[in-house]
Amino acid sequence: MAKRVLVIDDDEDILEILNIVFQENGYEIVLSNTGEAAEHIRVIHPDIVLLDVRIVGSVKSGPEICKEIKSQLETRHLPVMLVSAESDLAILAQECGADSYVAKPFDIFDLLSQVKEFVF
Repeated sequence: MAKRVLVIDDDEDILEILNIVFQENGYEIVLSNTGEAAEHIRVIHPDIVLLDVRIVGSVKSGPEICKEIKSQLETRHLPVMLVSAESDLAILAQECGADSYVAKPFDIFDLLSQVKEFVF
């Protein structure tokens, strides 16, 4: 069964690129340009969440969503990777409990490699 990746990012271009790349590599992908998808994690059942730090139009930031995922018994095991151009990304990832982070602009092969470490 294909591993499911949930990507939450307000940048439509990034969503499209990741959609193509992950599908070509055998993943099932769920895309969201708002943080609302995080409210449905129990229904989506992702194997990993890729989360932007700043999500325009979303009530919560990526780190806030990450903290919520990591604070709930049912979802705390779920790997969360912050994907952002923020200069203090490592600190943000550590503070919210993210399992990993990737700085934008990212190398697609690096990103795939990190995702594979968590879901296989």
